[in-house]
Amino acid sequence: MIYSRVLATGGNVPDRVVPNDFFNYLVEDADNWIFSRTGIRERRFTAQHESTADLATAAALAALEQGNIDPLELDCVIVATSTPDMILPATACMVQHNIGAKNAFAFDMNAVCSSFVFGLETADNFLKAGKYRKILVVGADTYSKILDFHDQTTAPLFGDGAGAVVLGATEERKGILQTLIRCDGSGWELIQVPSSGSRKPITPETIEAKENTFKMTGKRVFTFATEVIPQIIEEITSKAGVTPADLDWIIPHQANVRIIDFITKRTGVAKEKFLLNLHKYGNTAAASVGLALDEYRRNGTIKDGQLVLMMGFGGGLSWGGILIQF
Repeated sequence: MIYSRVLATGGNVPDRVVPNDFFNYLVEDADNWIFSRTGIRERRFTAQHESTADLATAAALAALEQGNIDPLELDCVIVATSTPDMILPATACMVQHNIGAKNAFAFDMNAVCSSFVFGLETADNFLKAGKYRKILVVGADTYSKILDFHDQTTAPLFGDGAGAVVLGATEERKGILQTLIRCDGSGWELIQVPSSGSRKPITPETIEAKENTFKMTGKRVFTFATEVIPQIIEEITSKAGVTPADLDWIIPHQANVRIIDFITKRTGVAKEKFLLNLHKYGNTAAASVGLALDEYRRNGTIKDGQLVLMMGFGGGLSWGGILIQF
């Protein structure tokens, strides 16, 4: 049987650090107001000239360097994003060119904040089919480009970043052991950019109404997240023949620490098992899981032999999990 092993990871965030007090124009004592509600202290924003492809390229190169992998060995490049450089062509094609992966086909995947998990699921199936040997998956987003900076319910939540993983086929029983991806399209309206495509093309009127910026129904999304995360933990572990107690670490989508607090009470899984970095980066959307994975692999927290559950949830509505034996 073929398994998808993590060969290398990489991450990248912009240089510009944006502390909570940047948002003092929105709310008094923004640092305390934001941190008490979300656990976020700061985030990173791209410069005007920086794009999603730029961050994704840097994260990809970091992974290739860590794994001493020749880009010509890659069979496929998947960029998981909901903020592509442009509607077309695929941002993945730009990344493929930037890193010199001339032998790889490339495409984008958009499941909003679940995109990275969906990308890993896809890559895992490609590798298990036996046709490909090495696949690069990059989760990258630049939500600072689509935020309404006068909306205090969304603007302080997000940051920009990219996280990358190179998966390789192996017959050793390690790597991705179990996956789960799901969608509920009845909730598509809860997270959206209303004027951004063929349904409602961008016009001067939609720009005036700020319909070309990110919108989210926060309370309903919070309820959704706290319902599906326990489901992911239970279903993934059950299918893999393990228990939640067997998990060494959980890397959730880095959205809000309050969600994690709620989940720990509901599931009994200790909060110390959840690896978080949202205090530094905010919600980096599709980048968040991969960025945290790279950070905690590089600092030695995640060790060989450990069992790690990564989870994503977001617009669509979409959610999923990936169980990995390192």
